[in-house]
Amino acid sequence: MTDIFNNYETSGFYDEMFNDKIHARETYSRFRKLVEKLSLADLKQRQSLAERALFSMGITFNVYNEAEGKERIFPIDIVPRIIAQKEWQLIEKGLKQRVHALNLFINDVYNEQKILNDGVVPRDLIETGKGFLKPCLGLQPPKGIWCHITGTDLIRDKDGTIMVLEDNLRCPSGVSYMLENREVLKRTFPEMFEKLDVLPVFDYPNRLLQMLQHISGNANPTVVVLTPGIYNSAYFEHSYLAQQMGVELVSSEDLVVMNGFVKMRTTKGFQTVDVIYRRIDDDFLDPEAFRKDSMLGVPGLFEVYKKNRVALANAPGTGVADDKVVYAYVPRIIKYYLNEEPILPNVQTYICREEQDMKYVLENISQLVVKEANEAGGYGMLIGPHSDKKTQEEFKKKIKANPRNYIAQPTISLSRVPVIVDEHFEGRHVDLRPYVLYGEDIYVVPGGLTRVALRKGSLVVNSSQGGGSKDTWVLNGA
Repeated sequence: MTDIFNNYETSGFYDEMFNDKIHARETYSRFRKLVEKLSLADLKQRQSLAERALFSMGITFNVYNEAEGKERIFPIDIVPRIIAQKEWQLIEKGLKQRVHALNLFINDVYNEQKILNDGVVPRDLIETGKGFLKPCLGLQPPKGIWCHITGTDLIRDKDGTIMVLEDNLRCPSGVSYMLENREVLKRTFPEMFEKLDVLPVFDYPNRLLQMLQHISGNANPTVVVLTPGIYNSAYFEHSYLAQQMGVELVSSEDLVVMNGFVKMRTTKGFQTVDVIYRRIDDDFLDPEAFRKDSMLGVPGLFEVYKKNRVALANAPGTGVADDKVVYAYVPRIIKYYLNEEPILPNVQTYICREEQDMKYVLENISQLVVKEANEAGGYGMLIGPHSDKKTQEEFKKKIKANPRNYIAQPTISLSRVPVIVDEHFEGRHVDLRPYVLYGEDIYVVPGGLTRVALRKGSLVVNSSQGGGSKDTWVLNGA
């Protein structure tokens, strides 16, 4: 047995695998013993085979700002991110609390607006948000559920504390990579899955389908996945999930509103659709209700939805809670609706619309991470310590011009996990996106997608910014 982690550097950050340069954390102790029976050459070969497996599966994504628009294979590193079940139970409890409170918040915002009337969340903050949709006022979605699928991004700071970085409640992506990463790792380390009791994730598509069927209220509902089309960055995932659930993948031209119902064109004529898992943004769902200039969407869909003749997941309007400024108020939202303290804390957040916070941000921008309220994928963001003076000044101007659109946070030293780099291992920063389904009850998939910043020193884990992924193992009984 050789110690392949001999020169691995652990100082300066919280390392998920090691307490120090010598001792692995208890969660990783059995994995280390098994992996050290292998040579680095053997591990590199397994890494290469894993990448080839992803290539053969066609697991790709598109980068919007690249002129050639070519598809890329989503990178994977074969050293898993391992979490003990005891710690996972805390994460699971915290996510259920958070999603429950956010669902109550969204319903309140579009109906009684108690939280706005009581001044817990500023009314103008909500009404000026891009995710707030006036057509959804008075809406009552099926079963009272708005956020059916949530991907909440978690990080661990330098002290090991798990924190919520942001909430994704519109069309959260990445779950297909979680599922395929697990299949690839089972082939890469079959001996480890025999000896380590890793909680399964394979039943996610079935649970997703059960949730979609539940919100329909029909005994045998017709479910479809609505995609913007092949040029969408997550098209692979749309087709993958439709195939795994055994339902039709449709685009807007496949659907039409007839006689007060949504119908799907088939070779046998029109078929009534009961549930739409939409992977298309609110603005493009229905040109009659939202963007009049849109060539996407199904005209009349929103009216059918308001009459409860079709169910949509997620419900239109959930983006009101996807706003990065609203994120700062989630601890107050949890307290207001549940009378509980948050189980999972937020990252400290400065709200630029508040005078004192904006003053602090402008004076300390070189040390902070600044984010636009409704951007995603690592775009619209400044990482102060890694930016130049010119970029900082540009962001200051943007903040002053539109303070409501920005928040700032301390630069968190994200935890690290080993990755294979050339002939050795190096630590790379990671976050975690667990997936939460809200149907008859709230279910959290045991694991989720660990995203890793493959560029040395980078804190940006998004695939569009050079990030990759790892399989996430929750060890049963650990």
